[in-house]
Amino acid sequence: MPVHPLIAARFPLIADIAPGTPAESIPESALAFGAPYGDYTPPAVAVEDATIEGPHGPIRVRVYRAEGERSGRSLLWAHGGGFTAGDLDMPEAHVVSLELARRFRGVVVSVEYRLAGQEVRHPIPVDDVAAAWAWLLEHADDLGIDPAQAAIGGASAGAFLAAAATLRQEEGSRAASVLLAYPALHFPHPAVEDAVAAELRTLPPVLRFFPQVVLAIFQTYLGRVTDIPAHETPGLADLTGYPPTRIVVSEFDDLRSSGELFAQQLASRGVAVETTVAEGMLHGHLNIPPVDALPEIARSLDFLAAV
Repeated sequence: MPVHPLIAARFPLIADIAPGTPAESIPESALAFGAPYGDYTPPAVAVEDATIEGPHGPIRVRVYRAEGERSGRSLLWAHGGGFTAGDLDMPEAHVVSLELARRFRGVVVSVEYRLAGQEVRHPIPVDDVAAAWAWLLEHADDLGIDPAQAAIGGASAGAFLAAAATLRQEEGSRAASVLLAYPALHFPHPAVEDAVAAELRTLPPVLRFFPQVVLAIFQTYLGRVTDIPAHETPGLADLTGYPPTRIVVSEFDDLRSSGELFAQQLASRGVAVETTVAEGMLHGHLNIPPVDALPEIARSLDFLAAV
């Protein structure tokens, strides 16, 4: 299907913005592209901020507890932002955590890992995510969760970090499942199919993940684009024994090929994996709060919650 008409109607707002334009240089008129698509009512979920200790210093987390009787399930969630942006307040962190906690009647811990830049490179962000995972398991009694049902996941760059942190997990601390939204898990990035590529060429350039954009993202995160650490790069790693995984990809997204290839890699190792395509959606669609006008967002959340 085409890009959802409500989203496509806003394309003129960003048609003249070049890929890689700094946020401070984007005209105010273009900011309306990210405006809400309807009224959103947060679910009844208790929210509490906390600070935990990590190998590189304090790490902010936010704990979401579904109200009423809980299932014992839990999730550590990492937001996206190209490794360089994002925080606990963005919808892809806050709203997603609210919604998933309600949907599986459990506890979600959202982690604010250190963002990549001149002073922060690999493996610091994934160290933070791994530390948050260890904290979740260590505080299972306080959180009222069953460690055997604990899952890990994230969106975009956060999906990379969650998937990479999973590669470090040992027997006894392994996630019950991995939940990934439009993940970027490979470098170099796999090409999309011809039919998808043709559709992507109709998008405003600022929405595209051209090869030079992907290269810049990984250059910032790794500090290099050679000698990639295969043991902590999900698309390069040996996935034998990886936990069952659910992957949501956006239909109109250059990065969807990474999620789809990862699913094939998992299946080749006998790992249980399920994938769904969010029809008519762009990369980052979970950064839009779920509203009736855009039902694919709620469907993506339901898919992730239904492990």
